[in-house]
Amino acid sequence: MSEELSDEALLAMFADEVRRHYAFNLIVHKHQRRLYSFVRRMVTDPDETQDVLQNTFIKAWKGLPDFRGDSQLYSWLYRIAHNESISHLARMRRGLFTTDERIFERLTGTLDSTEHFNGDAIQQKLQKAVMRLPPKQRAVFTMRYFDAMKYEDMSRVTGTSTGALKSSYHIAVKKIEEWITEE
Repeated sequence: MSEELSDEALLAMFADEVRRHYAFNLIVHKHQRRLYSFVRRMVTDPDETQDVLQNTFIKAWKGLPDFRGDSQLYSWLYRIAHNESISHLARMRRGLFTTDERIFERLTGTLDSTEHFNGDAIQQKLQKAVMRLPPKQRAVFTMRYFDAMKYEDMSRVTGTSTGALKSSYHIAVKKIEEWITEE
């Protein structure tokens, strides 16, 4: 049913105290698959992805009463998921007190056993190269390459100018090309 209802209808339902929980469940059902895909590509580990997604929806629940509708609901949720993913990766880096190479090994350790990272050897190389990018560049590359998100939408999600996003994407592509061809 949530696929049939517009975000505006779901938000109106959420505003009604009696239907708030039901409306939120519909919002989660409508948007969780796409958000999971983004977070999974950022975090890689399925359990950690679930944790980040759960934190995303907890923040959404707390923030929805103040949601003004200046952006689309999905863009707003995506921004929360983006910020939670970046924060999670920063906590991981601080918690491990380790080298970038060990973090890369941890992030790529679960790539071979998941539906989000299946494919031939070339696809596997691409995924591993994406994991080598710094988190913010990885987010920009993921949004543009895998989600085909427009730069204007990416700007709303990240709070970064479209020019900076285009530059970041271009740099990410160059790095990925370099890493793929050097192996």
